[in-house]
Amino acid sequence: MRVAVRRAAHQLLDHPTVFTDPLALAIVGREPASEEHNAYSRAMRAFIAVRSRFAEDELAAAIERGARQYVVLGAGLDTFAYRNPYPDLSVFEVDHPATQAWKHEQLTAAGIDVPPQLTFVPIDFERHTLPNGLMETGFDTGVKTFFSWLGVTPYLTREAFEATLKFVASLPSGCAIAFDFSVARSALNLRERLALDFLASRVAAAGEPFQLFFHPNELIDELKQSGFSHVDHLTPAEINSRYFSNRADGLRITGGLAHLICAHTPDHPEGSPAGMPSVGP
Repeated sequence: MRVAVRRAAHQLLDHPTVFTDPLALAIVGREPASEEHNAYSRAMRAFIAVRSRFAEDELAAAIERGARQYVVLGAGLDTFAYRNPYPDLSVFEVDHPATQAWKHEQLTAAGIDVPPQLTFVPIDFERHTLPNGLMETGFDTGVKTFFSWLGVTPYLTREAFEATLKFVASLPSGCAIAFDFSVARSALNLRERLALDFLASRVAAAGEPFQLFFHPNELIDELKQSGFSHVDHLTPAEINSRYFSNRADGLRITGGLAHLICAHTPDHPEGSPAGMPSVGP
């Protein structure tokens, strides 16, 4: 809910929007809280908005390359499926069964219909794996697929992180996954460490502590060793340059805690043998 509230606040408080979501307010079901006006929340909502924008920009590029399935991992109150502009795109929302039941309640209360292109994939990861959960709900492993994985990786075990990457890398050529990640504390300056400690204490108090951090270059190497041929990595400075330049309101992300990545499996043109140079995004 807190993430969705920040996306909704972005629609009301920031002009122009970096990420336009006409359903954000409706699915939240209330006006954003007053806390959205402080400096910390302003920077946080900037990042939450821009990571959704980044994922949907990468999705659009993937569709141009032939992707016909979109898997939203840890979907929460994400609204893409309900404003999906691509009639031939099948969307799979993956989340815990209890979270999905709550989302159904939010959708019903907001009067938002579930489109026929959307499939809910309820997975309790203590009992099911991602591949099995997807396969049981009609996911086609032979179709190019794009995955988004937003606001999830810091809470995972390394084993769960590696298993997800292994599954995506095993799919047909031309698949991709976009996600955000938290930088290892040892790679941060003092101010950034203090910000991380503050944020970590808040999420731990809510019962979901941070577990997983990365050194960016080591993560990129790991992705390539896992079978991804091309990795787009945006640092905070690069995110600000791409998405927040020349704004009169000064909206931007601050510090160096969070980065964005899109990793691609090799894209072999039809008829080309494996091992040929991959086609870039």
